[in-house]
Amino acid sequence: METLTQADCPFCNPEKDREIVLETATVFAFYDKFPVNKGHALIIPKRHCANYFDLSLTEQADCWQLLNQVKEIVQERFHPDGFNVGININEAAGQTVPHVHIHLIPRYSGDVAEPRGGVRGVIPERREY
Repeated sequence: METLTQADCPFCNPEKDREIVLETATVFAFYDKFPVNKGHALIIPKRHCANYFDLSLTEQADCWQLLNQVKEIVQERFHPDGFNVGININEAAGQTVPHVHIHLIPRYSGDVAEPRGGVRGVIPERREY
């Protein structure tokens, strides 16, 4: 994964027309540009940092607090039947933008043939147990 400066980061410099769902002094959320499902949101710390584990405990807590608030907004606006929550950390785990972001992915009954296993599906042959 390439190193990204704050000046070149799409999360530090979001497009002017991006709909911000919620914002605090340290964290903000907007809808994913390439959503997995309608209502797919990203929770993003304002400090430019690639690795979730390098955030302070306060920043981590702020992210989770905002995630809970965004979930309520997404629930009311899109009426999903469930959610997946995930963070990709480093290229081996699928991170493509080297700035921490938490995915809130609404799930809808019937959006996949077999949802059993949820996030375990990141390695498809190990999803079922």
